Amino acid sequence: MVLHDDNAKYIKKEILEMLSEGGFDRLGEAVQILLNATMLAEREKYLGAGPYERTETRTGQANGFKPKTMRTRVGEIPLAVPQTRDGKFYPNCLEKGQRSEKALTLAIAEMYVQGVSTRKVMSITQELCGFDVSSSSVSRATAELDTLFIAWRDRTLDCFPYVYLDARYEKVREGGVVIDQAVLVAVGVSESGKREVLGVSVELSEAEVHWRKFLQTLQQRGLHGVKLFISDDHAGLKAARKAVFPAVPWQRCQYHLQQNAQKYVPREDMKAQVAVDIRNIFNAPDGEEANRLLKRTVVSYEKTAPKLSQWMAESLPEGLTVFALPAKHRTRTRTTNGVERLNKEIKRRTRVVSIFPNSASCLRLVTAVLMETSEDWQTDNSYLTFDQSEKLIAKRMN
Repeated sequence: MVLHDDNAKYIKKEILEMLSEGGFDRLGEAVQILLNATMLAEREKYLGAGPYERTETRTGQANGFKPKTMRTRVGEIPLAVPQTRDGKFYPNCLEKGQRSEKALTLAIAEMYVQGVSTRKVMSITQELCGFDVSSSSVSRATAELDTLFIAWRDRTLDCFPYVYLDARYEKVREGGVVIDQAVLVAVGVSESGKREVLGVSVELSEAEVHWRKFLQTLQQRGLHGVKLFISDDHAGLKAARKAVFPAVPWQRCQYHLQQNAQKYVPREDMKAQVAVDIRNIFNAPDGEEANRLLKRTVVSYEKTAPKLSQWMAESLPEGLTVFALPAKHRTRTRTTNGVERLNKEIKRRTRVVSIFPNSASCLRLVTAVLMETSEDWQTDNSYLTFDQSEKLIAKRMN
C-alpha cells in the first residue's frame, strides 16, 4: 500500500510543518493525518480505483466515513474510517496496531477477574480496557481474538530454506502455583528472502517431547524445503530435530558458542585471546580454512587448557555447518541473533503482565506480538537473496 506521490508530498509537508511549530504537543495530530491518509490509500487499493475514478479494475464503491476514536500512547486520536458499500473493508493499519494492545489488556483483565495480583491491576477501568471488566466480557473479547490467532498459527506453510528455532520462558500461574513455561518460536526465511514467523507454542518446558510436537506441527502444516536449522545447543531440541527432520543439517549459534567457550578458560588473562582465536575460525573465508584453524587452535591449548581444547574439538565443528552455504548467506545464518531481538520485543510486552493468569493468556499476547512483527517483515527489504538454482534445489528437498 503506497500513497500517491502528490498526496505523500503534501502530507509530509503538512506533518513536518505541524511538528516544527508545535513539537510533541502536536504529535497526536500528525498521527491522525498520517493514519487517515493511510486508510484512504488502503481503500483505494481495495476498490481498485481512486475517488470518482472510472477504471476496469474497480471492484466496488466507497461509502463515506465512520468516526472512530483510537487510544494511543500519545492520547486519544479521532479518526475517519473509510467505508465501502459491501461493508467488508476495514483498514489493516488499525487492525495491526490494536491486536497486541488488546491481548495485553486482556491478560491484565483476566488477572483482575480471577482475583490474581489485584494490587497490580487495581487501576484497570473501563477506560483502559474498552469494555466492562467482568468474566463474561473478558470471555467474549478473548474468543474474538483467539479465532484470529488460531487461524494464523494453523495456516499452511510453504518452502522455507532456513529455519531458526529458539525458546524463552514466561511466568504462568497454573493450579495456583507460578511456574516458568517455555515459549517455543520458529522463524523462517522464504525463497523470496523474506522472514516470517512460522509458529509459536507455550509448553511446560524445552523437553524433547514438547519440541517434537512443535516441529511435527510445522511439518504437518506443510513446512518443506528446509536446508538448514539454526539454533542454540539444547538436548531436547537436538533430539526432536533429529527425529522429525533427520536429513536437515544443523548450525549451532556461533554467538552462543563464543559465550560457552569462556566457561572452559582456566585463567582470566587467557579469555581475550581465546575469543580472538574462535572469531578467526568463524570468520575464515571458507570451510577448509576454518577447519585448518580449528585443528591448529585445538592443539595450541592442549597443554595450557586441556578442557578447553577438548571442548573446542567437540563443539566448534557444530558452528561450521554454515560454510556449506553460499557466502552471501553465511552472515545471516550463523547465529540466532535475529530471533534474540524478536524475543526482546516479546519481553517488552510481557513484562507488563509479569505473571500470566494461565498459559492461554500468555500464548495470546505472544501470538499478537509475533503476528504483527511477521507482517511488518513482509514490507521490509529482503533479508536474504536466492538465485534461481538455489530455489530449484530447495524445491527438490524434503
